[in-house]
Amino acid sequence: MSTIVAIVGRPNVGKSTLFNRLIKRREAIVDSVSGVTRDRNYGKSEWNGKEFSVIDTGGYIKGSDDIFEAEIRKQVELAIDEADVIMFVVDVEEGITPMDDEVAKLLRKITKPVIVVVNKVDNAMREKDAYEFYNLGLGEFITISSTSGSGTGELLDELINVFPNKPEPTQEEIELPRFAVVGRPNAGKSSFINALIGVDRYIVTDVAGTTRDSIDTKYDRFGFEFNLVDTAGIRRKAKVKEDLEFYSVMRSVRAIEHSDVCILMIDATRGFEGQDQSIFWLAAKNRKGIIILVNKWDLVEKDTMSTRDYENKIKKELEPFTDVTILFVSALTKQRLLKALEETVKVYENRKQRISTSKFNDYMLKLIETYPPPALKGKYVKIKYCMQLPTPTPQFVFFANLPQYVKEAYKRFLENKIRENWDFSGVPIDIYIREK
Repeated sequence: MSTIVAIVGRPNVGKSTLFNRLIKRREAIVDSVSGVTRDRNYGKSEWNGKEFSVIDTGGYIKGSDDIFEAEIRKQVELAIDEADVIMFVVDVEEGITPMDDEVAKLLRKITKPVIVVVNKVDNAMREKDAYEFYNLGLGEFITISSTSGSGTGELLDELINVFPNKPEPTQEEIELPRFAVVGRPNAGKSSFINALIGVDRYIVTDVAGTTRDSIDTKYDRFGFEFNLVDTAGIRRKAKVKEDLEFYSVMRSVRAIEHSDVCILMIDATRGFEGQDQSIFWLAAKNRKGIIILVNKWDLVEKDTMSTRDYENKIKKELEPFTDVTILFVSALTKQRLLKALEETVKVYENRKQRISTSKFNDYMLKLIETYPPPALKGKYVKIKYCMQLPTPTPQFVFFANLPQYVKEAYKRFLENKIRENWDFSGVPIDIYIREK
């Protein structure tokens, strides 16, 4: 289970620079996925073999000072809710401002680890100026310069030290598939979960998931057995009136990271919007199985749009990853809910599926012989061997004499052929070309 680190602070103290520096090492690798627009507020990082996710809470406030105050409060609250560790970034040039005091006041109340990061310290004089930040009442601080990168090593060491110890999952927890219901506010996630569990709440056990109240509900009915990862974002709706897209996407981060398959609920009356796309790509980027449920289908005027038109419209938005099951349901009338569960379990099975190397080679090599990669600069690419990697999610490697000449389009061709012959619907596939 990955630890989530949030970066908070007022505007222009260098949060985004620090964020980019933390995730830079991995960025090139993580985002070699084609068609993924990198959400600039979320990334993964790793230090000394420990992986963690980073959320940059800032970088998108517009408006006057009084709006700033409210927004920053909102961000800090988001961080306090969602993160395991909080980095509070301040600026040595400006010293402690009233806004810094406000943030410190919120952070002093919580028990989670808070690291004060004094930014823009790039010479010895400024080291001395940094002592003023003891006045924030948050204990020791770490001085860095996020532009030049000095001090970030010490910062990361300290960060790993304060990570909470998470219990290892028990054998039973590992074996049961974990499904998360994600989507924008008001798409009908809660109604869906309640319809599944039934008003009598057939809950076998309430396994408390993480420190925050993301509770796993063990579900055991109709021959299905799995854990529903219910996120706080679903349960604490009353408290949070969120209009900003960013917040609801960030609230799904934890649910998505902890699940095997994401059930993305979208509101039929609103269509497939930018926010739904962000959540979809977040799930795809984390290599989770995905199934899309179009909820409130009973409210749509049927003559305006048939299911097929609607489905094609969504798939247009999802390109190039269009091999995803889309179901039209209604949580209110319980229409097709069991079908949705069946499909979700199927996606989970697809994600675990293994193809024997001999079968895979028999099929793929014949195909590659008929349609070889296009020659480049008069050089011919020969692929002689391929296999599925022993990874938890489907990843395939093809060994070629000139891997650098195999372009994205050909990889997509290989992926499509794999999908045609084996059922990987709803599961992101990675294709690697390596030198033999």
